[in-house]
Amino acid sequence: MLHVTLTIQFAAVARAQQEPKVSKSSKEDKDKAEARFKRKEVQARDATSAMAEYEATKAATRKNTERLRALRLAKEAEDARLAAIEAAKPKAEKPAKKKAAVKKKG
Repeated sequence: MLHVTLTIQFAAVARAQQEPKVSKSSKEDKDKAEARFKRKEVQARDATSAMAEYEATKAATRKNTERLRALRLAKEAEDARLAAIEAAKPKAEKPAKKKAAVKKKG
């Protein structure tokens, strides 16, 4: 008989552990669910604004990079043009230097 009683008690404990735990207050559960929902809503709104900010920054960086590239290419073209003009100029021959006479002391 003792064995049967212990088995029944053990089964009752096991069943109690498997059953879902019911919260003491449904208002408390409702408040937690609302808070969770609001937090998720704020996160979604923040994610949307963060993505828009990221895209705007990316577009501004791309625009600035294109502007700087255009300036660099224009400068390189001007430098090449000036180098071509300089290379095309006839070079004036330098007069030969006269060798100074070295006097020997004697």
